[in-house]
Amino acid sequence: MNKYVKEINIGKVQIKNNIFLAPMAGITDLPFRHICKKFNPGLMYTEMVSAKGLVYEDIKTNKMLTLLKNERPSAVQIFGSNKEDIVKAIEKLNEIEEIDIIDINMGCPAPKVTKNGDGSALLKNLDKIDEITKAAVEVSNKPITVKFRIGYYKDQNVAVEVAKICEKNKVALITVHGRTKEQMYTGKNNLDAIKEVKEAVSIPVIGNGDVVDVASANYMFEYTGVDGIMIARGAMGRPWIFKEIMEEKEINLSPKERLEIMLEHIDVAVDYYSEKRAIPELRKHIACYLKGLKNSSYVKDLINRETSKEKVKKLLIEYFETLT
Repeated sequence: MNKYVKEINIGKVQIKNNIFLAPMAGITDLPFRHICKKFNPGLMYTEMVSAKGLVYEDIKTNKMLTLLKNERPSAVQIFGSNKEDIVKAIEKLNEIEEIDIIDINMGCPAPKVTKNGDGSALLKNLDKIDEITKAAVEVSNKPITVKFRIGYYKDQNVAVEVAKICEKNKVALITVHGRTKEQMYTGKNNLDAIKEVKEAVSIPVIGNGDVVDVASANYMFEYTGVDGIMIARGAMGRPWIFKEIMEEKEINLSPKERLEIMLEHIDVAVDYYSEKRAIPELRKHIACYLKGLKNSSYVKDLINRETSKEKVKKLLIEYFETLT
């Protein structure tokens, strides 16, 4: 067992280990969480859910709250910049017993989110962060956590200020991604900024960004002293990364084992959505599963033209037969 892996409490919620699946829009839906759950992350976050969508009971938004039967402890991430919307959304989430933790997104860099003042755009207004976190904690009967980047502008670093605001307002845990909004996913993850946050506050701090294997996970722990890590893109196509980090050894799945995971992911996604919606949604996952495998580009091209579950599965089965 990895020496850095340990139990962690978020408020009164006990988490079995401190290796988490990050919330990712369009990625961490129920089918992907179903697959990741097999490899025992301590906590999995839903895709970010619009607070406004919850207030107005949008059907698609409500569907994103669907949880696995074995998902608890569970965490739902919401986003918004209007305090009243966030308060009303939390009041609705308070009524759902299966939800254990509510996270507020202050890190998403996507233009369609930030143009409305949401996500990482909140980092331009620390007074609003203060207002939102204070109101959220006061109204919630579940632990409130916050995920944020270190700043909005390229050379900005307000991470310690945001962390101290969260601590003052009794946020239960914070997650820090060591990039700014303007960096998006380019450049290096600023581990020094994450370390500064960890040293500045007493609430649990989770490190996020560029954790893609055992070595990068251990280095995040060792260098920053964080209480846990959150894996995002590193889990795409490699959901077994959680088990790798916990056991501190690389897992080399056989072609047959990898294929079985992919086929199960496809079946769960089609059951959850519909064939028409699921197959296009799965293309990005399939591309990640196939990344680095011999002569996989041609089968990816074929799959990207298909809309039938059975045809996609047939293409994958035929391709993996060439690897055995």
